Amino acid sequence: MELLKQLSETPGIPSREEPIRNVISAELAPLVTAMEVDALGNLIAYRKGNGGPKVMIAAHMDQIGFMARHVDDNGFIRLQPVGGFDPRTLVAQRVRVHGEEELSGVLMPATKPTHLLDDAERGKSLKLDDLFVDVGIAGERVKELVPLGTPITFDRTCNDLGEVMVGPAMDDRVSVYVMIEAVRGLTEHQAEVYAVASSQEEVGLRGATVAAFGVEPDIGLALDSTLAVDIPGGTDVDRVSKLGDGTAIKIMDSSLICDPRLVAHSRKICEAEDIPYQMEILPRGGTDGGAIQRTRDGVPSITISTPTRYVHTVNEMVNKQDVQATVDLVRRFIETAHEIDLSWS
Repeated sequence: MELLKQLSETPGIPSREEPIRNVISAELAPLVTAMEVDALGNLIAYRKGNGGPKVMIAAHMDQIGFMARHVDDNGFIRLQPVGGFDPRTLVAQRVRVHGEEELSGVLMPATKPTHLLDDAERGKSLKLDDLFVDVGIAGERVKELVPLGTPITFDRTCNDLGEVMVGPAMDDRVSVYVMIEAVRGLTEHQAEVYAVASSQEEVGLRGATVAAFGVEPDIGLALDSTLAVDIPGGTDVDRVSKLGDGTAIKIMDSSLICDPRLVAHSRKICEAEDIPYQMEILPRGGTDGGAIQRTRDGVPSITISTPTRYVHTVNEMVNKQDVQATVDLVRRFIETAHEIDLSWS
């Protein structure tokens, strides 16, 4: 899982995916026929098949993060969120400021210390606008090193805890890992494979939209993390998926209803190959599958998910066996894509 650790720890917020794209490119280069980077920063890797359907696999490489919105005279950096955050998870986190020089800092709320708060202040809800970054150096120097729009990401490592991996940006670096390993493991396949590390998913599925328009796939296969709400505070109704129960075959989310023919084919593979799986409905949230599905005159599409606890925090957790199950399903999906009957009979 060293590759997953590297992917998790490499920065790349929407529109500034260069560092993570370079890592992915180096891994995919020996596995594919050709590669290109399109105008929106998508990495599109083509692996030649034998005249089968065009299968576009999309795993988004961007992560939620921030841009520097303002630096005041004391050097405190105000933030523009890029992607969705829960402010409750952000206080006292350490961050990396990717400016003219890389700086380390702390993410803190603009409030008095807890010792000085009265009862009314203690009950106040925290908002993203309350947060700032302190890098501990003089204001003029910060202004020199941190121009407007500087990317800011969390300073966390990815840790192997035995059965699980915990780290930042598992959404969606775990799926980038799945895509790379599935392509690496391919044997005979008729499908013409387009493995896309998509950009700007966290701000509206933007990269996959334009990539799919260019590729013109016959089948869309999005890879993403999904909520594993199998924790205290969750209910059976809200669970969505469970860590350790296998890969998740999506039925629908806010962005798409997965093509039932592709859902049935995915289940058939899992049952034939003894791949552990679970079915998933995500009430809110979307994936690149929603963008691919609506490209040109429509593309039959599905999303295959890796169950993930604590999504959109710095401690996103995945189960190693679930990850491997997702790799196995994606690999066999590609190898058998030519067998899928896409007629509406």
